[in-house]
Amino acid sequence: MGYRTLRQCLDDLRRIGQLVEIDEEVDPYLEVAEIQRRVYAAGGPAVLYKRVKGCRFPLVSNLFGTLERARFLFRDTLDAVRQLIELKIDPAQFWKRPWQYRRVPRIAWCTRPRRVRSGPVLKNPIRIDELPQVHHWPEDGGAYITLPQVYTEDPARPGFAHSNLGMYRVQLSGGRYRPNREVGLHYQIHRGIGVHHAAAIERGQPLRVSIFVGGPPAMSLAAVMPLPEGMPELFFAGALAGHRIPMICRAGELPISAQADFCITGTIDPERLLPEGPFGDHFGYYSLAHDFPVLRVEHVFHRDDAIWPFTVVGR
Repeated sequence: MGYRTLRQCLDDLRRIGQLVEIDEEVDPYLEVAEIQRRVYAAGGPAVLYKRVKGCRFPLVSNLFGTLERARFLFRDTLDAVRQLIELKIDPAQFWKRPWQYRRVPRIAWCTRPRRVRSGPVLKNPIRIDELPQVHHWPEDGGAYITLPQVYTEDPARPGFAHSNLGMYRVQLSGGRYRPNREVGLHYQIHRGIGVHHAAAIERGQPLRVSIFVGGPPAMSLAAVMPLPEGMPELFFAGALAGHRIPMICRAGELPISAQADFCITGTIDPERLLPEGPFGDHFGYYSLAHDFPVLRVEHVFHRDDAIWPFTVVGR
């Protein structure tokens, strides 16, 4: 099923008994992270936390917690997406066995984002400190977004075809960031956003960034996928979702995912670095604080009935 929103996805998981809903108040400081770790370790369902201490937004975790559930979420498009990638690597296969690839033209059409002038995500302005402040490990440097979709475009060749959608962790609080005005971004220089950042520095201009949280589940999965050269993650998301991803496009601004639950927009100052971290990392120990780029926040928005997805990194 091609989910257009996160809520549609959760409704489907509820229908098949793969969503547990917690009505008791939970604490975003360490408690929800510990619940998520235990549920994931047990191969459990997705979890919706309906009442969160100090926060007006519900949280959801373990959305992609098992391979079976991930396959279920994208059951209608996985085969066609596999074929699309095969043809991207070796286009000659289409002419050898065209009958096997009869679904590919429609999926290929879905790769192209749909330009729109507005969308639900822009409904409500908000501040950074009003977002869910999930603190995952005791010695983390602050609250983090752990399922962000960080969108940038090549400053020299703007447009969807030269875009990057990556999952680079975002530090919302702590450290030396100016509250509500700056957040930290952690990424390596060889990643897509790093290449765009280097191009912006060469041109002597700040790099525009849009950060999405929630929205079509295909966007989250696309942000972590290793894809063939020349296939932008945004295009892959459309194929995986089975529909063209609507992107809000306005003159002089970076596109925004229209159906995201939350969005942060801003620019990376080419000259400014601040310590980011510590952060409980994949290998079971903390990555220490090091200088990384800073996002100067311009706008923060959320849709009506927004839900904040998160995961826990580390073990």
